[in-house]
Amino acid sequence: MPTTEITPDPGTGTGTGTGHTTGITPDIAPDSTVAGLDRLETAAGPAVPRARRVFSVLWPKISAVVLALVLWQIVVWSGWKPTYVLPPPTKVFAELRDLVVTGTFWHSVGITMRRAAIGFAIALVIGSALGAVVSQSSIVRRAFGSFITGLQTMPSIVWFPFAILLFKLTESAILFVVVLGAAPAIANGLIFGVDHVPPLLVRAGRVLGARGFTLFRSVILPAALPSYVSGLKQGWAFAWRSLMAGELLVIVGNTASLGVRLDFARTMSDAPLLLAYMIVILIVGLCVDAVFGAIDRRVRRTRGLAA
Repeated sequence: MPTTEITPDPGTGTGTGTGHTTGITPDIAPDSTVAGLDRLETAAGPAVPRARRVFSVLWPKISAVVLALVLWQIVVWSGWKPTYVLPPPTKVFAELRDLVVTGTFWHSVGITMRRAAIGFAIALVIGSALGAVVSQSSIVRRAFGSFITGLQTMPSIVWFPFAILLFKLTESAILFVVVLGAAPAIANGLIFGVDHVPPLLVRAGRVLGARGFTLFRSVILPAALPSYVSGLKQGWAFAWRSLMAGELLVIVGNTASLGVRLDFARTMSDAPLLLAYMIVILIVGLCVDAVFGAIDRRVRRTRGLAA
């Protein structure tokens, strides 16, 4: 029976054999060792130009705006309402152009945004604290969980009679309703996020020695961040709606906020001015919502929850 002897070749590290079997030297390229998920991660496609990405994001929004303006103009042409009630877009945007170059307009925007910032900041503190306590205590959850959800579903405008009784016609009445409108949404966002933190992640944190507040701050809260940011975004929407309702109902001294300007245009039956202020209120709300949307997308992308 033939025998096989394999002797190493000191030059190449491969063996040479005698008999029926010879040494085989596999020719493996370095890149061929990358396979599976590693191959998927390294095989990135070509980078998309920034201008193309911006265009892909903006063109649906621009198309929607153009379509809305066209429909608006068609309704005006139909004669459904006289033009002093429903003016054409050109007249409204001419009024808007004249507004933005006046100092009183920006003063009104400043008053409204200051109220929005104060009210939302208070709601952020209260809602976050409430959500943290409820999410960590089963007793508190049974006592207040449904109550928080009920507050979130309650229309903010129904709080104003009570707020006026408490604070009279002051800015505090407006801020009171803004906080009541935003805080429950923020709390529920945090509660939902904590409820969906993987138990394995919590156990891993405990194994590493994290307990109590340290566990919540270092493990649970970062994992719940996507839902928490969504709650902040929803809380801002509630705060903005509550603020606009408050500025229409509660006139504070001589402060000419956006809501006061809007009500003044209604009193004067100035439809172009009224619609111009409505567009301003819409744009401000959309801009702040876009900021929260960008934060939300970034948080989800860093956690592998979005492409």
